[in-house]
Amino acid sequence: MDSFGDLTTWVTLAVAVFIFLRLRSVLGKRTGYQRPPEDTLARRRAANGAGGGNDKVVPLPKPVAQAGKEGAEASPSVIEIDRIAKPGTALNKRLREIATADVAFRPEEFLAGAKLAYEMIVTAFADGDRKTLKNLLSREVYDGFAKAIAERESRGEQVRAQFIGIDSAKVTAGELPKGEVHVTVRFVSQIVSATLDAGGTVTDGDPDKIVEVTDLWTFAHDPKSKDPNWRLVATESES
Repeated sequence: MDSFGDLTTWVTLAVAVFIFLRLRSVLGKRTGYQRPPEDTLARRRAANGAGGGNDKVVPLPKPVAQAGKEGAEASPSVIEIDRIAKPGTALNKRLREIATADVAFRPEEFLAGAKLAYEMIVTAFADGDRKTLKNLLSREVYDGFAKAIAERESRGEQVRAQFIGIDSAKVTAGELPKGEVHVTVRFVSQIVSATLDAGGTVTDGDPDKIVEVTDLWTFAHDPKSKDPNWRLVATESES
C-alpha cells in the first residue's frame, strides 16, 4: 500500500525481521490475560489535553480530490475513507486531511498492514523478542515493553500463548501533530494466553481458554521522511 509505508513494506518487514510465532500476551482488555506494560495513549492525551494527539499517517505526492465538488472525481483514498467513516463525520474529515497531506495514504491497505503489525508485536512481546519490537515501536513504547519483558525474565516467568486471530480492526481517530500522521486503530482479537512461574505453575490466564482482547493502538509516520515505515507510538486498554 502506498500510504502505510506500503502493505509491501509491512510484509517485507515481517519476512526480514520476524517469523510468525503463534504467541501473545500484551495490551488490551484483560480476561485472564496479561496487562499491558504501560498506557502510553492515555498519557499522551493527558499531556496534550482533550482531543490531543493520536498518531499515524503516511508519505505524500499529489493532492487528493475532494468528493462532492462539482466536476471533481473522488480519489481512491477518499472513496475508501467514505467506506470506513461516514461522510460528514469528524473522523471522515480528519482522514481526508490526512489523505491530502499524504497522497499515498490508502485506508484499507493501512488497516491490512496494521493488522499484520499487531500480530507481530503482540507475538514478539509474549516471546520476549526485543529485536522485532525495536523495529516496530517508537522509543517510548519500546522502553515500556522492554521493561515489562525484563521484569518477567527476572522472575523466571514464561508466557505460553497462541494468537487465534483478529475479529475486527477499525480506524477510530486520525491526527496530524507537528507534521506527522497519526492513526488510531481499535483491535478486537482472540487469544489463548497463560503466564507460568519459574516452577511451571500457571499464575495468570488459562492455557485452555480463548479470551477476547480489545486494544487501541496509535501508529505514526512522518510523510517527509525517507523511511516509509510506521511505528507504534501509543497504546491504550479499552475498559
